Amino acid sequence: MSRVGKKLIPMPKGVKVTVGDQVTVEGPKGKQTVPVPKGITFSEKDGVLQVLRDGDDKAALHGLTRALTANAIQGVSTGFTRELAIFGIGYRCDVKGRIATFTLGYSHPIEFYLPDGVDLKVDKPANNLTPLTLTGSDKQVVGQVAAKMRALRPPDPYKNKGIRYVGEALRKKVGKTGASGAK
Repeated sequence: MSRVGKKLIPMPKGVKVTVGDQVTVEGPKGKQTVPVPKGITFSEKDGVLQVLRDGDDKAALHGLTRALTANAIQGVSTGFTRELAIFGIGYRCDVKGRIATFTLGYSHPIEFYLPDGVDLKVDKPANNLTPLTLTGSDKQVVGQVAAKMRALRPPDPYKNKGIRYVGEALRKKVGKTGASGAK
């Protein structure tokens, strides 16, 4: 029994949904399409969209289609945000157009090309911390870009340096102690 598929999707003002072989969602932040598998249908009344299925064998696709459609509706109406933070002395990021240039302690700066539909805002650094904010209308693309940025310099558990998500718990490890072995 799909509990996700049974949830109703509220339709915000300014969002237009067209159902056919795929669901097309248009809103103030753009346009997205969601594929509709066979056996899944949509009904709309009183500003609420409902996803229906033909039989119990379509339960997994029922919940998936509902979740993708709800994400598309939220994306074109309000958008999605992912926040990261760069920790470390001398670590920084500059944005010029669609190119973000990271200085992360390597011998060279790293250029990161932002895909269409994703914007990056770099706030003023304070206390060896540089906040980054990614925004876009497609939840999957925003999350993927955030993951690729984090992979440029993953958080180091010994020095707490690197790029991490805001609110990500990082357990700091204790370094080696004792004699160095030289007498």
